[in-house]
Amino acid sequence: MAIEIQALREPRSLWRGIANGIMCRCPNCGKGKLYRAYLKINENCSECGEHLGSARADDFPPYIAIFIVGHVLVGWMLHSEMSGPVDPMFYVWTMIPMAIILPIIMLPSIKGAVVGLQWANYMYGFDPAAPETSNI
Repeated sequence: MAIEIQALREPRSLWRGIANGIMCRCPNCGKGKLYRAYLKINENCSECGEHLGSARADDFPPYIAIFIVGHVLVGWMLHSEMSGPVDPMFYVWTMIPMAIILPIIMLPSIKGAVVGLQWANYMYGFDPAAPETSNI
């Protein structure tokens, strides 16, 4: 039965959905805004009317942001240590602010990419054939 439902669905472009999400735009049309606030997703796209409110990115975007920032900062720390002696305060004044600022900057784009991925794969509330469920 699941194969029959999948055969009836119109294929959606995975990369277009992710790219639109990275730009914080509607994964369907790429014109409407994805967010109404910092990380609050609009209920519907203002341009095409696509229902966006049921997207559930949950903990995946922060995990990706921490993964990326961790690798960048560890690489930076290794390079600094191998370049010569480093004052410990260097880490306090550079690494700690970057560990806070970088994920905050990256989160909207990463969450948008996850929403675009969900949209392209008909996950969660993006499947029109799936029955409506409440988010209790």
